[in-house]
Amino acid sequence: MGRWRPPAEKSSPYITKEGYERLNEELKYLWKTKRPEVTQALSEAAAEGDRSENAEYIYRKKELREIDRRVRYLSKRLDNIKVVEHLPTDQSRIFFGAWVTLVDEEDAERVYRIVGADEIEPKLGYISVDSPIAKLLLKKEVGDEIEFTTPDGEARWYEILGVRYG
Repeated sequence: MGRWRPPAEKSSPYITKEGYERLNEELKYLWKTKRPEVTQALSEAAAEGDRSENAEYIYRKKELREIDRRVRYLSKRLDNIKVVEHLPTDQSRIFFGAWVTLVDEEDAERVYRIVGADEIEPKLGYISVDSPIAKLLLKKEVGDEIEFTTPDGEARWYEILGVRYG
């Protein structure tokens, strides 16, 4: 049996202005600060002699590969994403960038923000526009109810309490 896996689904090309700036800052940091530091450390490790048993050299080569991989990814991604800066005309409905307040069966409130795939941050409540719950929420409004099944097979119900932007 091989290691082949089908390619992952393409994520939506949308991103908030804040998300774009964060990715752009990461790219600048990696290229202008982190990569030169690692390259210098790699050069110093290479000067120590035998590279086959030089742990510092091996570690720095690996670190440089990871930085270069991330720089390539960010460069390509930033070229292909669309920054969503404008607010929707109908702000009573849920669209990209909305903060959504939900309540479940036990009256527990949850607040989510629908963002691009590159901005997901569960601790902050940022969920991808490509996620199953976000797809159910899109174009809904306050008072609407949604029901979905979690990956572990549990049925969940939510009512939309609030929608805001900004």
